[in-house]
Amino acid sequence: MRPTPRPLLSSPLLDAPRLRASRVRRSLRAAAAAAVCLAGLAGCSATATVGPAQLFDGSSLEGWHADVPAADGDPDVLPSFVARDGMLVSLGEPRGHLITDDSFADYRLEVEYRWPGATGNCGVLVHASTPRYLYGMFPRSLEVQLQHGSAGDFWCIGEDVTVPDMASRRSGDPSTWGGEEGQSRQIVNLTDGSERAPGEWNVLAVECRGNAIDVWVNGDRVNGGTDCTADAGRIAIQAEGAEVEFRRIELLPLPDAD
Repeated sequence: MRPTPRPLLSSPLLDAPRLRASRVRRSLRAAAAAAVCLAGLAGCSATATVGPAQLFDGSSLEGWHADVPAADGDPDVLPSFVARDGMLVSLGEPRGHLITDDSFADYRLEVEYRWPGATGNCGVLVHASTPRYLYGMFPRSLEVQLQHGSAGDFWCIGEDVTVPDMASRRSGDPSTWGGEEGQSRQIVNLTDGSERAPGEWNVLAVECRGNAIDVWVNGDRVNGGTDCTADAGRIAIQAEGAEVEFRRIELLPLPDAD
């Protein structure tokens, strides 16, 4: 039997928003009684098993919440993320993140995305936890880069990961490697030419299995690491300067390990 994604019960210490009903959340109701005694604990270990789930329902941002610093105290700030024409769209500005209400572990995430206009920067974050951990905006997490020309790079944001050929793919002395401000946080991908031309759809796949993470772009394995300092958390999408369209964001059971 294949392992299935494990949504983890949220903790107030991770600044959880108001819980909302969704197909993913309905599977958590059976665990509600057990959650009562754990509600105040960070890193709560209670889990519930779910099957495949569309994290974007095609018409709304239900199941997600935005964290956009520019919107603090200003209700007139335009949204950074919208549902439009059956797609979830990161408008790029104001900069911030769209974050799942739920936390997950042990899953395959598949994301179909494209650059409808000028290319730029964006990313998908896994194992996200503490909001605004870095530079007052980025949640503690491991970023899988979508920036055109660099899709599949890792960016360490408070977390870290090990790849087999680290010295050739991470700049600086090993003493500078890490996920904190001023450290060498980027681990470049393994391939060139895996992305499709701007305007065409790309498929990003990310498998999180315990403390290991593997990444594919359009079927090419572009990155992989072990000993990640986190093994669970929320999933987030960035608004980081350029518009990106997402037509599918799907959580799947992990395939059998090789």
